[in-house]
Amino acid sequence: MGNEIIFSSAVELSERIHKKDVSAREVMEAHLAQIEKVNPQVNAIVSMLDPDEAIEHAVGKDRALASGAEVGPMHGFPHAVKDLCDAAGFPTTQGSLLFKDNIATQDALIVERVRQAGGIVIGKTNVPEFGLGSHTYNRVFGPCHNPYDLTKSAGGSSGGAGAALASGMLPLADGSDTGGSLRNPGNFNNVVGYRVSPGLVPAWPNSKPWLGLGVKGPMARTVDDCTFFLSVLAGPDPRDQLAYPVDPARFRQPLDRDFNGVKVAWCPDLGGLPLDPRVRSTLEAQRATFEALGCTVVDVAPDLSGAEECFQILRAASMAEDERGLLNYPPGEVKPEAIWNIEYGKKLSAADFDRGMSMQQQIFERLRQFMTEYEFVLCAVNQVPPFPIEWDWPHDIDGVPMETYISWMQSAYFITVTRSPAISVPAGFTDDGLPIGLQIVGRFRDDLGVLQLAKAFETATEFWKIRPAVAI
Repeated sequence: MGNEIIFSSAVELSERIHKKDVSAREVMEAHLAQIEKVNPQVNAIVSMLDPDEAIEHAVGKDRALASGAEVGPMHGFPHAVKDLCDAAGFPTTQGSLLFKDNIATQDALIVERVRQAGGIVIGKTNVPEFGLGSHTYNRVFGPCHNPYDLTKSAGGSSGGAGAALASGMLPLADGSDTGGSLRNPGNFNNVVGYRVSPGLVPAWPNSKPWLGLGVKGPMARTVDDCTFFLSVLAGPDPRDQLAYPVDPARFRQPLDRDFNGVKVAWCPDLGGLPLDPRVRSTLEAQRATFEALGCTVVDVAPDLSGAEECFQILRAASMAEDERGLLNYPPGEVKPEAIWNIEYGKKLSAADFDRGMSMQQQIFERLRQFMTEYEFVLCAVNQVPPFPIEWDWPHDIDGVPMETYISWMQSAYFITVTRSPAISVPAGFTDDGLPIGLQIVGRFRDDLGVLQLAKAFETATEFWKIRPAVAI
């Protein structure tokens, strides 16, 4: 029964709990058993609630349901919150020894919505120090291992979330994405990671809501489950200036759609980025899938010139303002990549920042015009497969040196600056069994369209059904 529960879809699990076919206690016990079995090897979930306390919470959920109380869609779901996000009563370490004893006194907005939907917070998910870089390792908890190959990275910064999902330790997971932190770990762990349109999922606290680089969003094992979770998280809130009106119920509708004749731009390397041959060959094998779906697949790439400078400027400027206090600590206490990024941001002028914002608008407009002809852009999520866990970051791709610790993520953060919705969906495996994802990019605020195409691709390929051996 345990495996039946932990690898059930979130949609089915919700239905079974509401029908009382399975109790919240049974769901909690099954997931706690899987965590006890797998987490010592993967190290995805940290700052765990005492198991007996978690079971008490689940028993309380069963009592509420038995009493006839109205309950939410995630009623009885065990949930772990990304360790960059506050959940009252749990530490928010940000993967830093400086904040290892920092206990949150209130919930972030996204956690409020999880609890309101009936979720039970049982811990946090592992992240890189300060969430920087798409490789989850830190000096508080250690590295998060890829469940498909424990010698490889689980990605990041939502690496713990992705590894926990793939391993059956959580039914759903939340994450955040600035440079690719929902998409990259989705890609590395053979799960779905969705960067929503900025403003679809409100964020609070948020020091720079107007910037639009960072978003909160859902991760899941399937597109349907991702959409189910999005229906919980989406919708405006008066605390987020960027949030726009949307009815979350639109994400509770079936995702079926006919894609016959829909034009898509096929550009695995986004028009010339270095791409590991293993990623290229895995993705090229899936071009025929979109043709079989009826899509008109055209070899063409959008003009994203300036995206590198734009992203680096806006991100560094934001970090210099929010994280400048980290420069006051003695050498060695803060991740060197963080120091470099903050110092880079401090050197930027107001004119530099203005140029970055202007470039963002130009990129947005060029892509908008491009996508009047092509409804979707199909490209790589990551330019490399999961890499050795001992690395700090990939220093070259196919012989091309990477200038900074995030340069190997250009295929993700180039899309960030367009403000387009983008999803990572499982697309196959390398010859040595490492997951590869495909990135589907949609038109401005066409989140539903992205989810529909991702669902069609997922149904045609079914790579999500391949589980890691460590979890079985």
